Amino acid sequence: MSYDTPETVLKLARQFMESRILLSAAEMNLFTRLEEEPSSAGDLADRLHADLRGLTILLDALAAMGLLAKEAGTYRTAPDAAPFLTDKSPRSVLPMILHAANLWEMWSGLTGIVKGAGWTDPPASEPREADELHAFIGAMHVVGTPLAQKIVTAIQPGPARNLIDVGGASGTYTIAFLKAAPELKATLFDRPAVIPMARERLAEAGVTDRVRLVAGDFYRNQLPGGHDLALLSAIIHQNSPEENVDLFRKVFHALVSGGRIVIRDHVMEPDRTEPKDGAIFAVNMLVNTEGGSTYTCEEIRSWLEEAGFVNVRYLKKGEHMDSLVEAFKR
Repeated sequence: MSYDTPETVLKLARQFMESRILLSAAEMNLFTRLEEEPSSAGDLADRLHADLRGLTILLDALAAMGLLAKEAGTYRTAPDAAPFLTDKSPRSVLPMILHAANLWEMWSGLTGIVKGAGWTDPPASEPREADELHAFIGAMHVVGTPLAQKIVTAIQPGPARNLIDVGGASGTYTIAFLKAAPELKATLFDRPAVIPMARERLAEAGVTDRVRLVAGDFYRNQLPGGHDLALLSAIIHQNSPEENVDLFRKVFHALVSGGRIVIRDHVMEPDRTEPKDGAIFAVNMLVNTEGGSTYTCEEIRSWLEEAGFVNVRYLKKGEHMDSLVEAFKR
C-alpha cells in the first residue's frame, strides 16, 4: 500500500477506532443482549446501569458499522453478524474477540518495550474458568476448521499411520487428518484442562476410537513415542529459538525412523517484511511473550537440523499462518 497522501497515513493511524468500538461492545456482551431482546438505548442503559449518553453513542457507532440494526430508536444485532457475535451460537467467535480485548492491554506497552523497558509478565489473573476456556477453544475450532482441511490436503499424510498432534487443543487438526486418511490413528497431546474438550469434540466427529488422548505440558514433559507423523500447529511463534530446538528434540524422540514433522506457522521471507501478517504477528509476540517471534525458513531449518532432522523442505508458502515446513527423522 502506498502512503502518498496525508489522508492515507491518518487513516492508518485511526484504524484502532472501529476495533475499540467492537471490543467494548463485546466486553459488555451487547450483541447477545440485543439478539435476545432488541432495545432502546434507554432501556438497555437501565438494565446495564450504564451511562445513557455514552451507550447511545456506542450503539449508533455499532449501527453505522453494520454490526447493529437500528429502527425507530430500537437496536438489535444485525442478523448476518449475530451467529459470530453472540455467546450461545455454535459459530461464535466472541471469546476470541474478548481475547483481542486482552491483547489491547498488552499492546499498550509496545512503546516502552521497544524503548528498552523490557517485557514483563502480564498482571496476575484468576485461572480461566472451565466454561470460558471451553468457549475459547470452541471459537478456535470454528475459525480453524476450514483452514485445517486445506492444510491437511497440502501435507498429504500418505502412508502415515500414527499421528501426534502436539498442542492439539480440541482436535481440529486431528479430526481433519483422520477424515482424510481412514487408516490413520492419532495421539492428541495437550494440557490436562483441554483434554476433556478434545474428548467431547472427537466424540462428536465419531473418531474417538482412533485417538489416544495424552495430558501434559510440552515445555516440561516428554512426548509419547511411536509416531510416524507429527504436527506442530501454530506453536513455534510463542517460543524462543532455544525453546524451539528443545521442542523439536522432543518431537524427534517421539517419531520412529523415517517419521516426518510438519510445522504450520508464519514463515518469514529473509528480510522479515513479508508476509505482512507475519511481521505484525511478531509484534504481538514481542508484547505477549518473553522470547517469541515469527521466523524465517532458514532459522526453522537450522533448529530442525540441530535437533537431528534431515531433508528439511519449505512445503507450502502462505500469506497468513498457513505456511508449512517439513523434515524427516533418519
